[in-house]
Amino acid sequence: MKRNAKAVHVALFLIFSQLVSTSAFGTELPPSQFSRLPSVVKPNLSPDGERIALIKNYLNPEISVLSLLDVKTNAVKMLVKSDNEKVKVNWFTWANEKTLIVSLRFASKERFVKFTETRLIAIDVDEEEIKQRNLFKPRGGRSKEHNSQFQDTVVSFLPNDPDHILMALDLDVANLPSVYKVNVNSGRRSRVQKGKMQVRSWMADRQGNVRLGESLSYKTGKASIRYRLPGKEDWEKMYEHNALEEVGINPLGFAKDPNMLFYSAYKGDKKALYKMNLTTQESTLVFEDPEYDVDGSLIYSTKLNDVIGIYHTNSPTGRIYWDDNYKKFQDALDSALPDTSNYLVDFSRSEESYLLYTENDFVPGAYLLGNRPDRTLNMIFQQYPGLHAFMTSNHKLVSYTARDGVKIEGYLTLPETTGGPIATIIHPHGGPGAREYSGFDYWTSFFINRGYAVFRPNFRGSSGYGKQFADSQMQGWGLTMQDDITDAAKWLVDEKIADPKRMCIVGASYGGYAATMAATKTPDLFQCAISFAGVMDLKRLVSKSRHFLNKKFVRKQIGEDKDDLEARSPYHNAAKIKIPILLLHGEDDRVVDVYQSRQMYSELQDLDKQVKYIELENGDHYLSIQRNRHRVFTEMDAFLKMHLGVARASTDAPEKSQAVGE
Repeated sequence: MKRNAKAVHVALFLIFSQLVSTSAFGTELPPSQFSRLPSVVKPNLSPDGERIALIKNYLNPEISVLSLLDVKTNAVKMLVKSDNEKVKVNWFTWANEKTLIVSLRFASKERFVKFTETRLIAIDVDEEEIKQRNLFKPRGGRSKEHNSQFQDTVVSFLPNDPDHILMALDLDVANLPSVYKVNVNSGRRSRVQKGKMQVRSWMADRQGNVRLGESLSYKTGKASIRYRLPGKEDWEKMYEHNALEEVGINPLGFAKDPNMLFYSAYKGDKKALYKMNLTTQESTLVFEDPEYDVDGSLIYSTKLNDVIGIYHTNSPTGRIYWDDNYKKFQDALDSALPDTSNYLVDFSRSEESYLLYTENDFVPGAYLLGNRPDRTLNMIFQQYPGLHAFMTSNHKLVSYTARDGVKIEGYLTLPETTGGPIATIIHPHGGPGAREYSGFDYWTSFFINRGYAVFRPNFRGSSGYGKQFADSQMQGWGLTMQDDITDAAKWLVDEKIADPKRMCIVGASYGGYAATMAATKTPDLFQCAISFAGVMDLKRLVSKSRHFLNKKFVRKQIGEDKDDLEARSPYHNAAKIKIPILLLHGEDDRVVDVYQSRQMYSELQDLDKQVKYIELENGDHYLSIQRNRHRVFTEMDAFLKMHLGVARASTDAPEKSQAVGE
């Protein structure tokens, strides 16, 4: 690989340079260039490496199509079409050379309670006429089975048995799943592990034996992990704790050695990776990061059927390999492509063919298909082929000090030309138990193209920074978490980066809550606020949780005291708002009920505040529908220009009515 690293690098430079239009560096592009769905999503290499399953998004008509690409001929075969409204493709993977397993997600409703359901289908990709087989149909009559809400929980894809998978289904008692061996060709199933009291999830070893169960009482919070040794029937207790009071260990998966289990647990304040010999009960530290949590999933080699590393977002490659062969391979790719972050996303069974995803902070991602014996690496998909890349080299991880002395990290991205304090977007993330990362982000790219600086703070409550940092979200909405965002804005002003008279706060989900909460808590700090799918009334959020099993966990996280919840809710403090507000929400959002924005809009209208509300037809929490994503970006564009001013000249780039990616 090393001897042709320079050639590969030159080829990639030429490809990426085609995306860069120097005439567009200071030119404002249409919002639709940024709001288009990625051209290709989740490419998945077949076991023989000859085909790639992928979701391809089209503009006219606006549909998403699960498709099959022949690597040798470039022929494309359509398998499943979706308008992303009634039914969405959730995930998919290969069961064997000819069978694709596909998870479908759709909205459902029972009485007044809205929720989401999933189904699992199998597709024989070699058939001329594509037929979908539902892998589960509940029996009726005397032996009537419970119709599971989630029917896509795969316990094991059984690497040594390509015709079967293990599925967890709660057919006998709701929310207490048993494990079934399911034939992917016929749908026939047989139970291999009967459900046990309060076991919510099961784990199998690499040989396909059910070896571990995790139980949880939603009433008391009591949680435990039980396992059994290879070839044994008796279950033994590994760990027990109260999930409402403390964080336990998190089993991640088995090694090829069926006695070896990997798990994550806190080592001091940070999560670390351990492995345990189940026979001797001896645990060994595998990997730790003194600055950040190690909480990613395991990386398995399909060829070795063993663990070779772990996903770790704070690694430059997003992965930590302890197998020398894979580490050397990753190093060779990084040497060939030094200006991008390079992620190995899939291998063929022999691992001779592989898929590589490569991006950086200013160039949208691309997928490359590699062949190790031939030493070739060719680009096959660009995620945003119609988007001109612009050189925002001034993108960096920075830190500031919050009012109580705690260091807070965040990502600062500046337009390519800055001459002093400029209009700035504070962009808090959702979750709140999530975090920002480096890499291409279409929201940030849109704002930067408008000439705004963008700051994405990892405020307290964000994941990855240790237990004490994350625990700030426990009944902390609107408190320290909000203060960290306020302090970020003030720091940007003090550093002469942000113009104090031209700042707006923009967020989605929890970020939408933070944006509107900022308008009530610090009404003179920002000139405007935008919320997409934000929570406005914590009291209502907690009240609605009574319809779900995790209601006690919601109350633990958000709080129960009604006066306190009102004090931390934008809706109940709307009278304090002085700035223009833009509210956007999908009418079919199953994560944050659309009523949250509806009632906030009504309250702001009654108070004669400056507010605009956009409700997106059939819209969900993820902007899955193309026209809704366009609408959100168009409305944000006009709103920001009205209240922050225009920073660039616009261009009337033509729209293309074709497949995104062509």
